[in-house]
Amino acid sequence: MGVVTKTGDKGETGRFGGARVPKDDPGVAANGDVDELNSAIGLLAARPDIAADIAEQLVDVQSACFTLGAEIATPSDAPNASQTYIPRIKEADIARVEHWISDIEALLAKQTKFFLPGGAPASAMAYWIRTIARRAERSVVRAGRESRMRPLVIQYLNRLSDYFYVLARLLNQRAGVFEREWRGGSGPIPPQA
Repeated sequence: MGVVTKTGDKGETGRFGGARVPKDDPGVAANGDVDELNSAIGLLAARPDIAADIAEQLVDVQSACFTLGAEIATPSDAPNASQTYIPRIKEADIARVEHWISDIEALLAKQTKFFLPGGAPASAMAYWIRTIARRAERSVVRAGRESRMRPLVIQYLNRLSDYFYVLARLLNQRAGVFEREWRGGSGPIPPQA
């Protein structure tokens, strides 16, 4: 099948099962946000300064994002949905991300204040990806109001935002970059020695 199908030229797209819906349908929007999340993760994973242990985790998360997309794209009332294999996020997927979070937190200094997103370029990307994960989570919640969404989909995205937060901190630590604390108000924050 070619990439150019012209079937979406009138502002509609196909869902699993053959139904056509507007491209601004909440389920389509949620799927688009998960797709963007996956692409952003791929950008981070492609950086030459990402260590092998982190790269493996990122590839695992990218695969899970495709799984999320397949599940979101399959309405619960799709014809033959019960006879066709659609991968689903499992509790084990969530547990794996929680394990990574715990492992990373054990390596970090205890946090007592908020940090400004940024630092090393890889860390800044991880902070940005965290915000994309949050947006994808909001989109899935919104789409779930119109069609049933399994709670594990939302839980996985919620854990991902936590994962990318601690990953950002770890990437700064590994790069030897100082994390700037939020101090309220505005104006420059002097670096600490």
